[in-house]
Amino acid sequence: MKEATDEEPINPIVTNIQQLLDLLIESTYHVQILKGKWSLITTKLTTLQSRLSDLSIPAAAAENRFSSDLLHSISATSSVASSLAALCHSPTPLGGKLKTQNEVDALSAKLDAHINDLEVLSRSGVLSESPVVSSGIVSSSRREFVRAEARNLMTRLQIGSNESKSSALDSLLGLLQEDDKNVLITVAQGIVPILVHLLDSSCSSEIKEKTVTAIAKISTVDSSKHVLLAEGLVLLNNLIRVLESGSIFAKEKSCIALKVFSNSKENARAIGSRGGISSLLEICQEGTPNSQALAAGVLRNLAVFEEIKINFIEENAVLILLGLCNSGTALAQENAIGCLNDLISGDDDLKLLVAREGGIEIVKNFWDSAPTPQNLDVVVQMVRTLASCPNIAELLMANGFLKRIVGVLNCGVVGVRIAAANTLYDLAYSNKTRKELGEMGCIPILVSMLDGKAIEEKEAAAKLLSILMTYPRNRRIFRKEERGIMSAVRLLDPVVRNLDKKYIVSLLASLIHSKKCRKQMVAAGACVYLQKLVELDVEGAKKLLESLEHSKLWGLFGRP
Repeated sequence: MKEATDEEPINPIVTNIQQLLDLLIESTYHVQILKGKWSLITTKLTTLQSRLSDLSIPAAAAENRFSSDLLHSISATSSVASSLAALCHSPTPLGGKLKTQNEVDALSAKLDAHINDLEVLSRSGVLSESPVVSSGIVSSSRREFVRAEARNLMTRLQIGSNESKSSALDSLLGLLQEDDKNVLITVAQGIVPILVHLLDSSCSSEIKEKTVTAIAKISTVDSSKHVLLAEGLVLLNNLIRVLESGSIFAKEKSCIALKVFSNSKENARAIGSRGGISSLLEICQEGTPNSQALAAGVLRNLAVFEEIKINFIEENAVLILLGLCNSGTALAQENAIGCLNDLISGDDDLKLLVAREGGIEIVKNFWDSAPTPQNLDVVVQMVRTLASCPNIAELLMANGFLKRIVGVLNCGVVGVRIAAANTLYDLAYSNKTRKELGEMGCIPILVSMLDGKAIEEKEAAAKLLSILMTYPRNRRIFRKEERGIMSAVRLLDPVVRNLDKKYIVSLLASLIHSKKCRKQMVAAGACVYLQKLVELDVEGAKKLLESLEHSKLWGLFGRP
C-alpha cells in the first residue's frame, strides 16, 4: 500500500488504535499470572500493530463498510484486552484464575482473526478502489463493476463476523443469479477457493447453506465446472457432509454440485467410499420431490462405473430405486430408471430381481405417460437391457412392448430410434417375432433409417433388417421398397466408416436369389465395393461378390 499523504490522511480510528496498542503492550509487561500466554499475546499485538502500519488505511476507507467494521472491531478488542491485562496485574484476579484463563485464550484467538483479516484486506486491494465502484453504483463499464464487486465480496467473505459473511453471501448469490456472465467473471476473480474454504470451516449452518448454493450455481455454468473440479477431494468431501447433515435445501444444492463430480471414475470411487451413495439413496426415499430427482440424477451418473456397483448392492439400491419409480416426479422416475439400467446391465440376477419386483409394469407405466419421445430414450434402453435376458424377453412381448417399440422407430429423436432398433434386434430371436415385426410395418421405416445422418442409426437399421430378412415374407416386403437396395449398397462403400459392413452384406445376401435385386445391386456398384471389402476380409463379402459376378456371367451368355 502507498504511504499516506496530506491529500490522503490516515484514518483517525487507526491512529487511536495504534495509541491504544502501545499502552496495551506496555501493560502486558506487568501481568502477574498466565505470563506465558500473555507473552504470546504481546507478540500478536506487535504483529497487529505492524499490519496496521503497513496497511496505512486512509481516511477515505471509512466509506468502505467492511474495512470500517474491521477497524471498529479491532478497537473494541483492544479495549477489552486493556481491561483484561489490568485484571491480570493482580496474582488473584476477580472471577478466578480459570475464568481469566478462558478469557485470555478467547482474546488470543480474536487477535489471530484480526491479523488474518488485515492480511486479507491488504491482499485484496479494495481500499485503493474508487468508492463509487465499491459502494455498488454502476460505473461506465458493467464488467468492471462486476469485477470490483466480486473482489469486494471476496474480501468480506474472508473477514469479520458470521453476520457480515452471511450478508456478503446474500449479495454474492444475487450477483451470480443475475447473469451467467457474472458467474464467469466472479470465478475468474478467484471466488471458488474462498467458498471451498468457507464450506470447510466451522461456520454456521446458515452460512454453509448459502455457500453450497453459490457453489451449485457455479456448477451449472459449463465454463466454470473445471474450476470446481480442480478443488478435488476437499470440496467433494464437504459436499458429501452436506448430504449427511445439511438442510433439505442444502442437500438439493449439494446434489446439483455433485453431479459435476460424478462423471469421473476417481470421484465416483471417492463418493462410494465416503458413504455418498448411502446418503443419496436416503434422499431418494425421504427427500422432497425435487431433491429425489436430483439425487437420482447423481446416482445415475455413478452407476456406470463397475467398480462401485457393489456399493449400490450393499445399500439395497435396486428396491429403493424401484420405489422411486412408483412415487417420484417424472424426472425422478427417468433418472431412477436410467440408474437401474446401468446397475443391472450384465447381471441377469439383478434383471430378474427387477422383473420380480414389478419392474416391467413400472417401465410400461412410464412409457405410456412420457410427455415427449425424448423422455423415452432411457426407458427404451431399459427395455433393451431387460430383453437381453430370454425369460424376461417373453414377458416384455406378452406386455405389448413389441408394438410400443415399433411405434417409436420413426419418432423425431435419433437416440430413441437407434435404441428401438437395437432392442427389436434383441427381441427378434424367433421367426414368430420376425413375422410379427414385418406385419407391424417396421421394414419401410428401417429402410428410411438406412439413409439417416448418424452412422449408429444406419448400423442399427441394417443390423435389424439383416435378421428380419431370414423370414421369407419380410424379403418380399423389402423388395417393394424402391430405395431399399440402393440405400443398402451405398453403405458398402468403405468411405462410410465406423459401420460394421457384415450386417449390410448379410442383408444383401438374403436377397441374392431375386434376379431383380441382383441387377439392382450390380447397377448400384455393389461389385466394386465388395471387391474392396474382400480385401478387408469382411465377413460374407467374398461369397456375395462371387454370387453377383456369377449372375453377371450368366447374363452375358444369355444375350442373343
